[in-house]
Amino acid sequence: MWGYSEEQIASFGLTFGVGAFMLYMLFIIGQLAWEAKAGKFGTFVLFLGLAFGMVGFVAKMAIQWWFNI
Repeated sequence: MWGYSEEQIASFGLTFGVGAFMLYMLFIIGQLAWEAKAGKFGTFVLFLGLAFGMVGFVAKMAIQWWFNI
């Protein structure tokens, strides 16, 4: 499609599509904390608990980048 291979399209979708979805999830967590009037510590706990899984995805990308230098 448009001169790109399936691997290139999948890599683009994984990098930017999942990245955009992660940003949207952070927005949702922030909105949840704001509507619940969670305060600073409550907001921290919400972000820590609900967004901690994203750290693994970002770490995987950083490790792949590091080994491909």
